[in-house]
Order: sequence, then C-alpha cells, then structure tokens
Amino acid sequence: MVERSLSRSIRLALPALVVAMFASAAFAQTERCPYIENPAHPEPLSPHVKERMIELCIRDTKKDFEELVARTEQLAKLTDEISASFKEKKELSSADREKLAEAEKLLDKIRDELRADDDGDDDEKKKPNSVVEAIEMLGTNTAKLVGEIKKTTRHSISAVAVQSSNTVLKLVKWLRFTN
Repeated sequence: MVERSLSRSIRLALPALVVAMFASAAFAQTERCPYIENPAHPEPLSPHVKERMIELCIRDTKKDFEELVARTEQLAKLTDEISASFKEKKELSSADREKLAEAEKLLDKIRDELRADDDGDDDEKKKPNSVVEAIEMLGTNTAKLVGEIKKTTRHSISAVAVQSSNTVLKLVKWLRFTN
C-alpha cells in the first residue's frame, strides 16, 4: 500500500519537475527589457503599453547590433590602412600609431558589446616575433572577427568572435608599445 502511494507520488511529481526545469531554463534565456522592468514604475502596465515597450527593446537591440557590425567594419578598414602604410614605409609611423590607438578604443567597445573579458592566455606561440608578422596576424585575425560578427545574430554571442577580439586587442597593444 505504501509502495503504491509512493510510486504514484513519484509519477505525478516527475512530470511537474521536468516542466519546472524547462520553464526555468526558458526564463533564464529570455532577454530582459529595461523599459518594462523599471522599478520606478511598480504599477502594472496595460497590454498596449507593454507591447510598445517590447517594440522599443527590439529596436534598440537591432540598433546596437548594427553599431557592432559598423564598428568591426571600421576596425577592418583601420587595420587595412595600417597594413598598407606599413608595406609602403616598412615601419609604423605616428599616424599608424594613432590608428592603432583608435583601433584599441573600437576593440574595447566591441568587446564590451560581446561581453568579452581577458582570456588570460599568454602563450608565447601566439605572440609575434616581428612587426611584419604582427601586421599579418592583425589583418588575418581582424578579418576573422569581422566574418564571425557578420555570421552571428543580435541574439547570439560567438565564442570565436570573443577569442578573435582578444587576439586582435593583444596584437594592437603589442604593436602600439613595440619600438
């Protein structure tokens, strides 16, 4: 008798537990809208107002993603200019160093949007041996970053893009402070 009631309880509780697990996972993945969840306005919102606020959130995330793509394209343009200048002059000019500083600022913004942090990977094999090698690596890794950003959506974060942004940032810093 006790066995039957125990097995019946388990049969009833198990589906509820599974549903609760999936519901919490789905809730954790939804992006929060700051317009709706404003603690300054605790009163309930009408469905029309809530719908408009969600539209504003969607518009903002689209705009943020478009800015991310534009920044990566601007970064690619800067690195191409630095590479062309270096091939012509065989050294980094002061204008190139200014472009590297601008590239570093762009990378900081890109990494913020990607929610990237320092990977702490200081392998010697990834460090360039010369400025020529660093310029080549910079171009390759920037192209990889741009390609990854264009492949992603505004709803996703690419681990490859984060790694590429970390690598490009290290190369930019290495070039800025070498010589």
